[in-house]
Amino acid sequence: MKRQLVERELTSEGPRRSRSAQARRAVRTVTVNLAESPLSWLHARGHLDDRLFDAGEALRGDYERAQLAPNVTMRWDPVRVKTTGERGLSPTERQIAARRRFDGAIKAAGRGLEDILWRVVCTGEALPEAEKGLGWPARSGKLVLRIALERVAEFYRIT
Repeated sequence: MKRQLVERELTSEGPRRSRSAQARRAVRTVTVNLAESPLSWLHARGHLDDRLFDAGEALRGDYERAQLAPNVTMRWDPVRVKTTGERGLSPTERQIAARRRFDGAIKAAGRGLEDILWRVVCTGEALPEAEKGLGWPARSGKLVLRIALERVAEFYRIT
């Protein structure tokens, strides 16, 4: 992962995007890595253990392999007819298998928990924004995310 470091003003609510040059002199700043995912941020600061982080990464990997994210433009990839892909599966079959694993993991998380999983793990939305978007109280998302990741870890059989 390539680092994208920027300076942000440190406020009681967290890093603020930017401020005028004159106002910056009197405040504390913090360096923020924009390329860091919310899941890796929580893991790096001890809010998620290795098992939960691995479960989230497995879910995100299946989300990306299944190509569930919306496409912005037309795909111009060449069509491959013959392949020596992993375990003899064609790219389409690997995509279908990833979709099945993703759907199974989301179903294992349970009703009401899939929203926070999708927002934070798959789309990379920050936890405070996900809480706000779901209409949840502040600081409740971390607990709910941990519960959801526990269930996803059980689904992926991560010990």
